[in-house]
Amino acid sequence: MDSIVKLIATLGKKARKASKSLRGASTEQKNSALLHIASNIQKNKNSLLIENEKDLAHGKTHGLDEALLDRLMLDDERIAGIIESLEQIAALPDPVGEITDLKYRPSGIQVGKMRVPIGVMGIIYESRPNVTIDAAALCLKSGNAVILRGGSEAIHSNLALYECVKSGLSDAGLDSNAAQLIDTADRQAVLELVKAYEYVDAIIPRGGKGLIKNVTEHARMPVIKHLHGVCHTYLDRDANSQKAIEIAFNGKTRRYGVCNATETLLVHKDLAADVLEQLIDLYVDKGVELRGCEKTQQRSNKVIAATEEDWSEEYLAPILSIRIVDSLDEAIAHIDQYGSSHTETIVSESITRSRKFLTEVDSSSVMVNASTGFADGFEYGLGAEIGISTDKFHVRGPVGLEGLTSQKYIVFGDGHTRA
Repeated sequence: MDSIVKLIATLGKKARKASKSLRGASTEQKNSALLHIASNIQKNKNSLLIENEKDLAHGKTHGLDEALLDRLMLDDERIAGIIESLEQIAALPDPVGEITDLKYRPSGIQVGKMRVPIGVMGIIYESRPNVTIDAAALCLKSGNAVILRGGSEAIHSNLALYECVKSGLSDAGLDSNAAQLIDTADRQAVLELVKAYEYVDAIIPRGGKGLIKNVTEHARMPVIKHLHGVCHTYLDRDANSQKAIEIAFNGKTRRYGVCNATETLLVHKDLAADVLEQLIDLYVDKGVELRGCEKTQQRSNKVIAATEEDWSEEYLAPILSIRIVDSLDEAIAHIDQYGSSHTETIVSESITRSRKFLTEVDSSSVMVNASTGFADGFEYGLGAEIGISTDKFHVRGPVGLEGLTSQKYIVFGDGHTRA
């Protein structure tokens, strides 16, 4: 116990010192570090894959399910995606130092706002080793130091990727402690990190409901979180049938183990005859288990009965719940009752009905005629994301560079004194 407390205190002190030096780092320095990290990953790709294979083998031996193994896996394509993400973040405008809303006041002073780093971030995540890079890169570009704590199931992959980060920071002349990785699998490290408010300014947990609940209950600093992704695709009565089929199929089957996957399909009763039979066949051919309401079951014997729990379930697996609704209002009410405020999409050719959906659905991303799979920082042009916040403060939706900053008031005067 004492060793974990000392470890977190040591990391925290180093991070606090590094965060002060990052405030004055130039955009060129930060971009240079990002590109050095990308270069290091490319040069060490083969060894990264070897380390990842150790994690995959351990996960299979210890019964990790297919969704978690998919999140854990690195291959040539995913490593290329990590490198592209780093390059895209380097190409993005630096939010730090941006001055907005500068106005003259009657007194003659000018008052505005300057965007600044939050300070030290703690990122706690499971399974996905790419988060090691996404989190370090976004925190670096936004001027924040970061303490990373990945899941034990990805320890070999995370350590290998972290070495690329550490070398990249040094290569660019920045404090290598601007990004630090907790290298112990001891769960006590998480509890100590979320209590270390004197060093850490905010915590972001990325993982299952258990992790997020644990972090939220024990954290002594603000938490930026999303609980889970119960995402809905609603096929409206005015939908184009082909668009409806393609969007609904892609939203569920593009990848199963991701938080933006469609988990519940809502179909207007007037459209069901046109699209549901074909969709059911496509899903079944793909190996998706279908759980439906009574009306859906009446249309196909390939659909088993959905339980009340199914409507609020984040499957992260080839399972989909389907409900036929009588109206747009009923679809919105279903989302309001069972959704997790993550991502919902309507497929409709009606501007009026689409605008109603956009206005009344209270989620962090609401879409029209697009797959829920687009709810992603990379797709939104953020370069990458540190997570998708379903909170309403201080940031909502994919958390990119701007979401990792705050604003302070600045005042310009010229000898002004207040009467």
